[in-house]
Amino acid sequence: MSKIPVYMMPGLAASSNIFERIVLPDAIFEIVLLEWEIPLDNETLAEYAKRISKKIIHPNPVLIGVSFGGILVQEISKCINTRKVIIISSVKSNLEFPRRMKVAKTTKAYKLIPTNLLANVESLSKFSFGTTINKRLKLYEKFLRVRDKLYLDWAVEQIILWDRTIVDENVIHIHGDEDDVFPIKYIQNCIVVKGGTHVMILSKYKWFNENLPKLILE
Repeated sequence: MSKIPVYMMPGLAASSNIFERIVLPDAIFEIVLLEWEIPLDNETLAEYAKRISKKIIHPNPVLIGVSFGGILVQEISKCINTRKVIIISSVKSNLEFPRRMKVAKTTKAYKLIPTNLLANVESLSKFSFGTTINKRLKLYEKFLRVRDKLYLDWAVEQIILWDRTIVDENVIHIHGDEDDVFPIKYIQNCIVVKGGTHVMILSKYKWFNENLPKLILE
């Protein structure tokens, strides 16, 4: 029997190294890691998803996406047939966005986000922001892969302006009850991971290693 292909897409600007602790039974699954690419001029999210979908060479794969990667794999699933779509620390439609993101869309405040700071996270880490923020910065420093300002500006805009309002009921949604980017109170119909934060793909990897195989096979 051939292995089940599992394609994994990291979150905004992140490297596929965020999946380094995810281990699925090798006899059953074949993991393929996807990476972000710089968007083309005026490329829409749908066009970008179609371009990335060309990198998926197996028929009927499982798609797993974290955060913005979760949004992207839902768009990719419009282009190809899939066995399962699993999103982690993400949203199924813009109705699950927190209020601040909806306000940012209305006021276009997202255009004011200093994405150049993300691109130069090392300089940020030289300042003292307190223990929690410094830990988060160390994670960013390790796992942030795409530092191109064009990509970062594009990605933030694609998230804020994502126009999906109808949820795909087949999407499996895994979400932490301590997610500070997409708070759980706005999320409907998900598998809740107790104590899971927005970066729980790193901190709760044991939960994922135990439960992902069952979720894929059921």
